Amino acid sequence: MSIEVQNVTKLYGEQKALDDVSFSIGTGEIVGFLGPNGAGKSTMMKILTCYIPQSEGTARVCGIDTQDDSITIRKKVGYLPEHNPLYLEMYVKEYLAFMAGVHKVSKDRIPEMIRKTGLEPEKHKKLGQLSKGYRQRAGLAAALLHDPEVLILDEPTTGLDPNQLVEIRNLIKEIGQAKTVMLSTHIMQEVELLCNRVIIINNGKIVTDSSTKVLTELLDDRVFIVEFDKTTTASQLKKLEGIRLAEDQGDGRKWQLTALKEHDIRNTVFKYAVSQEMVVLELRQKDQKLENVFQKLTQKHEA
Repeated sequence: MSIEVQNVTKLYGEQKALDDVSFSIGTGEIVGFLGPNGAGKSTMMKILTCYIPQSEGTARVCGIDTQDDSITIRKKVGYLPEHNPLYLEMYVKEYLAFMAGVHKVSKDRIPEMIRKTGLEPEKHKKLGQLSKGYRQRAGLAAALLHDPEVLILDEPTTGLDPNQLVEIRNLIKEIGQAKTVMLSTHIMQEVELLCNRVIIINNGKIVTDSSTKVLTELLDDRVFIVEFDKTTTASQLKKLEGIRLAEDQGDGRKWQLTALKEHDIRNTVFKYAVSQEMVVLELRQKDQKLENVFQKLTQKHEA
């Protein structure tokens, strides 16, 4: 395993930022590390990149204990922190040359990293002159410069415009085929597009660790959109078998109906429409998103 975390706890005074956390990530996996603000995501990433030590437990990266040989781990890890630290008075190429020197790698890789991260149009500017999106690209280029085995990205697409988002997501996908990628983000669509696995942390504890497909199947409810040619009421719809919630979408004709997972209410809705001499103009099951799972799991554990 490229990343192995066993019973890791991190204390800041009496506060537990991480509480007995365990998980592992293998090569070729792109794993979303999710949680509300203050859940412990950045703390875990800082431990894995040897910026801070854990209070208890063991963390290994590429088989090396983070408390035994932090220098070797830093050679094997590319890290883009949430608040991307850059030397703003340096030019883009100058900064990457400096980082190449830090990692003791050839400067010949700089043009390739500039091309891969889409920095070409801004490569002759100072970092301080760049937009937030291009600063993120510069940080990603620096994280990739030494060809790390593990890439740890904390909010990597912050500040990117839609076109930049597509480019950077494609780059992360490409990288993830041969490396281990662990990324934190609040953009659930990004997780669904990039990650084959999700770890959700809340109040310092892991609340779930599963594939994105399995997670979306955890929801207890099924949601349907139905539109009639005439108006009806929530009270009438809620009398139908299996319907738990009926939400008017604005005109009394179009409704969002919530049913328990075991109920496929489509036949029931059709029969109701016939009894009321109404025509069903639309009836479809609404896709449940990872965002729904995230909200459900984190709110449940906060309660």
